[in-house]
Amino acid sequence: MIIDSHCHAWPRWPYKPPVPDDLSRGRIEQLVNEMDLNGVDQAVVVCAQIDRNDDNNAYVNREAGRFDGRLHPFLDIDCSWSPTYHQPGAADRLKRLTDRYPVRGFTHYVKAEDDGAWFVSSEGLAFFQAAVDRKLIASIACVPRQHASLRKIAERFPSLPILCHHLAGLHVGDPALGDVLASAKAPNIHIKLSGFAYCSRVNWDYPYADTHEIVRALYEAFGPSRMVWGSDYPVVRFFMTHKQSLEAFRTHCDFVTAADKEMILGGTMARLLRG
Repeated sequence: MIIDSHCHAWPRWPYKPPVPDDLSRGRIEQLVNEMDLNGVDQAVVVCAQIDRNDDNNAYVNREAGRFDGRLHPFLDIDCSWSPTYHQPGAADRLKRLTDRYPVRGFTHYVKAEDDGAWFVSSEGLAFFQAAVDRKLIASIACVPRQHASLRKIAERFPSLPILCHHLAGLHVGDPALGDVLASAKAPNIHIKLSGFAYCSRVNWDYPYADTHEIVRALYEAFGPSRMVWGSDYPVVRFFMTHKQSLEAFRTHCDFVTAADKEMILGGTMARLLRG
């Protein structure tokens, strides 16, 4: 089984410049078609209520119900573009949203300029406690220097699975690699093997061989039981095809054993979704 840990769907295309297929390019049917073409069985759909899509939680949850349990919506809760970002009452908002939409997880994007202090503030701790109480998976977009605070959350709430987006936000040659590798000591922190184009020096240079030093370091530190593959579809179309997003890992990361690839491509995510 292959499970995509990170993809999106929108009723309106959220990126500039405008596209002629604004109302179809990001729709969930496009995602499911790519999954069918490339042998992907299930997918986590990361709701991102960006640019004309402030109803994305509702859209993804409604549409996911049409596909026989293949799609797992992760709610956008107080992400960096939200007017409620790090405002008082985050825990209550999480509770209300997960009462309305019973899901396995949520996503929270953190502004790169933030120092991570909100994670361990009284508001942040209440927010993550509510996530633990609801037995949710936390899908977190943060930068490497925020990992010190993220580790404090992981240590405080050891039953909370945390998924770090896109190779933990690392870039080739990043001196902050050590900040992320230090998080390997927290057994509930996981890494998404997605966003190869963001990590590479040249974002169109498939198969992104220059990223392998980072991928290898993360693989050796976290191991396959704490790594999950993700396509980042449809955003990945700016750089490569959905198929290439799969093969950038499956074919070209030849330093990963076959058994470990099975875990990263689906086994680890399946375990997390089962809870």
